[in-house]
Amino acid sequence: MVLHAVGRPLVAEERPDPLPAPGEVRLRVEACAVCRTDLHVVDGDLGDPGRPLVPGHEIVGIVDRLGAGVTTPALGTRVGAAWLGRACGRCPYCAGGAENLCDAPEFTGYTRDGGFATHVLVDAAYAYPLPQVENPVEAAPLMCAGLIGWRALRMAGEGRRIGLYGFGAAAHILAQICRWQGREVYAFTTPGDVAAQAHALSLGACWAGGSDVAPPVALDAAIIFAPVGALVPKALAAVRKGGCVVCGGIHMSDIPRFRYGLLWGERRVVSVANLTRADAVEFLAIAPRAGVRTTTHVYRLEEADRALADLRAGRFQGAAVLVP
Repeated sequence: MVLHAVGRPLVAEERPDPLPAPGEVRLRVEACAVCRTDLHVVDGDLGDPGRPLVPGHEIVGIVDRLGAGVTTPALGTRVGAAWLGRACGRCPYCAGGAENLCDAPEFTGYTRDGGFATHVLVDAAYAYPLPQVENPVEAAPLMCAGLIGWRALRMAGEGRRIGLYGFGAAAHILAQICRWQGREVYAFTTPGDVAAQAHALSLGACWAGGSDVAPPVALDAAIIFAPVGALVPKALAAVRKGGCVVCGGIHMSDIPRFRYGLLWGERRVVSVANLTRADAVEFLAIAPRAGVRTTTHVYRLEEADRALADLRAGRFQGAAVLVP
């Protein structure tokens, strides 16, 4: 499913199966979840990719061809691929262990073709073995919603009371991790979205309400997944002194002016950018131990536009997943 121009529908195309370059593997795609970042890509929020592009970066598939020099992962292995498709390994960020901030990165489904397809090429060093995964549909949302949520939680710190603003794919996974860790989850949804609030409560949130309502207690930290800049001052007002507000999305509308008193008291606002391979290895080991179960809605590959539209309109809880 190919994006030829931002703001236009995706087009179903037949292409020859791609051949992996040295250091790459080819995956036969079993499932690819649909992320809000895919919406930002097709809507042009991240800039026009400048060429026909196959979106999708929450991929689970089977290695069916190896490029030259690749021995791991082996043929027949089930692996996952995520947003960070390759880092340069040479810039100061990569050298310092922050490959998520690489100066010359490649992003799956944005600067390189992604998983809205039957086959996709992946750098072998960025293919994550999934030996415990039996259901690729359930695992696909872990490859971004789960990973970015995990990195955001780590940046939020060790606080016990965690607010999650925007209860979509990432938050519904992260709520389960927080409860496994013994934290309290306070879920904030679009005002009046009782279905999302019920979903949050069913996953262990101790409170759920609209983003226009103050929580019943001061929060230790808040993580914002909704791409709405106006939520930043609201989250600052909800966290205690010394608390942290983490912006977990790759794109957000402008943050409005707010009074300094909301930030004073050593409150902090930080962003999360992409992820590292270490994040992925750590989270993918923790998710099964925490008993994470994803809520998924399956679409055929050729229904990618409908899945994107349903995500934009908030017509489901959890995550959409394309299956070739």
